[in-house]
Amino acid sequence: MSHKSGFVNIIGNPNVGKSTLMNALVGERLSIITSKAQTTRHRIMGIVNGDDFQVVFSDTPGIIKPAYELQNSMMDFVKSAFEDADVLVYMVEIGEKELKDETFFNKIIHSKIPILLLLNKIDKSSQEQLEEQVELWRNKVPNAEIFPISALENFNVSEVFNRILELLPQSPPYYPKDALTDKPERFFVNETIREKILLNYDKEIPYAVEIETEEFLEDEKIIRIRAVIMVERDTQKGIIIGHKGAAIKKVGIQAREDLEKFFGKQIHLEMFVKVNKDWRSNAYQLRRFGYNQK
Repeated sequence: MSHKSGFVNIIGNPNVGKSTLMNALVGERLSIITSKAQTTRHRIMGIVNGDDFQVVFSDTPGIIKPAYELQNSMMDFVKSAFEDADVLVYMVEIGEKELKDETFFNKIIHSKIPILLLLNKIDKSSQEQLEEQVELWRNKVPNAEIFPISALENFNVSEVFNRILELLPQSPPYYPKDALTDKPERFFVNETIREKILLNYDKEIPYAVEIETEEFLEDEKIIRIRAVIMVERDTQKGIIIGHKGAAIKKVGIQAREDLEKFFGKQIHLEMFVKVNKDWRSNAYQLRRFGYNQK
């Protein structure tokens, strides 16, 4: 029996719904979803297996003009998504008219690989607006197949998946058939805690935070986790902890609930806050946290 495998990489501006689509396609909550921009920092792979196929999806950071070293590294993940894709999913939302980086846009319109342009959030549009948007993007990206979708409502997502299967090359699987992602358990602990910080704190605080899981000890019935929340300044440490520890306690409760669903076990979670000065601009620290791969 012939077998198809391939890499399907999702790119687009911040907040267009890339992570929601990825989770819908994979059927698991692998990527953070919040209303804040630049939620995804890494390139996160989700793997869908069938008897005769393996699709390796990649969720990537939203395309921005980088302002500091961390954002440069985030854009390197997007560049790498062009290099190994068998199918490129370019995601836009209703009302959007351009990609924020002309270089990436030129790569898309001159790409030799299949491009699926997904026009997301159509549940928020009228039929007239939808038709105008389809025409706009057909002229801008003539080499793309256009699919109007709602990732949140799961509308037209299965049609996109079926088209991806048709476009995949014949190939043996790249990962074991029971694999769900290329990331280790600790990565999902870090991302779950970071998501709760994004949801519970305002302004610069969530963007100045990085999580490091120092301990992950799994028994038959319980997983014991010790994680460190890194911030850049002492004032941020005080805000994360909150009055009498109330703020960090709330984050811990929410993170533990999600982690128990994800791992299917009882979770004992300890969190500490440390100052790691200007880590977002420090090449050594970024490598340590898995960003700068150069």
